[in-house]
Amino acid sequence: MTAKPPVKPALPALQWDVFCRVIDNFGDIGVCWRLVAQLATLGHHVRLWVDDASALRWMAPAGCPGVELRAWGSPPPGAHERTPDVMVEAFGCEIAPEFIAYSAYQSRAGSQKPVWINLEYLSAERYVERTHRLPSPLLSGPAAGWTRWFFYPGFTPATGGLLREPDLMVRRQAFDSTAWRSAHAKEFGLGEAAPGQRWVSLFCYEPAALPELLQHSQARPTQLLVTPGRPKAAVQAALGATEVHSQNTLPGASGKRGQLCISYLPARPQTAFDDMLWACDLNLVRGEDSLVRALWAGQALVWHIYPQDDNAHHDKLWAFLDWLQAPQSLRQFHATWNGLNTEPLQWPGDDTLAEWTACIAAARARLLTQDNLVAQLLGFVAEKR
Repeated sequence: MTAKPPVKPALPALQWDVFCRVIDNFGDIGVCWRLVAQLATLGHHVRLWVDDASALRWMAPAGCPGVELRAWGSPPPGAHERTPDVMVEAFGCEIAPEFIAYSAYQSRAGSQKPVWINLEYLSAERYVERTHRLPSPLLSGPAAGWTRWFFYPGFTPATGGLLREPDLMVRRQAFDSTAWRSAHAKEFGLGEAAPGQRWVSLFCYEPAALPELLQHSQARPTQLLVTPGRPKAAVQAALGATEVHSQNTLPGASGKRGQLCISYLPARPQTAFDDMLWACDLNLVRGEDSLVRALWAGQALVWHIYPQDDNAHHDKLWAFLDWLQAPQSLRQFHATWNGLNTEPLQWPGDDTLAEWTACIAAARARLLTQDNLVAQLLGFVAEKR
């Protein structure tokens, strides 16, 4: 009879110190907030050190019990506070030298050395599997001799997985999209939501093909939900000054172009953003956090990848589409939407949209067989402590 491996005890409540610099947009703080909130929900203590927490006023207005916000550059924890068990350096933000010196001093004074994790950006490129969980020894400074570990989110079992709350799919299954649409239509003064109306969310940068998308005639009534900030500005620029002047573009307002109804949304918390993705037939998303949430939504999606000066994002986009097993029509739309070619852009027909939705649903099913990012982080920390 084969002996069973010993059961490892559950990880006790730990002190996590997560560091985040907001470079631009909301992706960095969005990912970090979902991470720390999930850790706190599981009973851990979290300090989130961030240089610009302003987006959390609308992204997470209620905060989260167990999560404490600390301004970047604030003094290290005092003598009465818990020392870090885990330090998470999000997206190569480089932890302040004062905090590293503090942690090294606490370790020399008898505290257990923290597990130091460099949480990297999301990619489907092959290098992620090769470099996930690799060590990076520190050769100098107060923490000389320590090891910092690379941890890569990803889409395959050989990576760190994606952020996903344990009850997310239960909440997704219970969500009533018809009720959500009806409430939205009432809030925006649209009357009753038409049964055959298509709903599309827009969260993008400035795609060159956006004017073409807005000018294309609709085969059916379409409700376009425009998120605030850069997406709203991009839509206004695409419509032109004359047409924008004739519309009310304040949050909560709507305008019509033939069969296309354009609604301008106010800023909303992450949970409400998720609801919008669940309610729509097609989600035009950007960056990292909204891509992952659109995958969990299981609806057709198009990703506007963050553009880079050296066009490194091209390979990143193709790698994602390869992993996605995207049909040719979805690959073509992505290429035009992201400015990789100048092919004409058209709204997908019903059959095409159904094919895209089936592709995303199949990708989600593959992802659900893998542990989520927080579960993998906890297992990794337990292994290294």
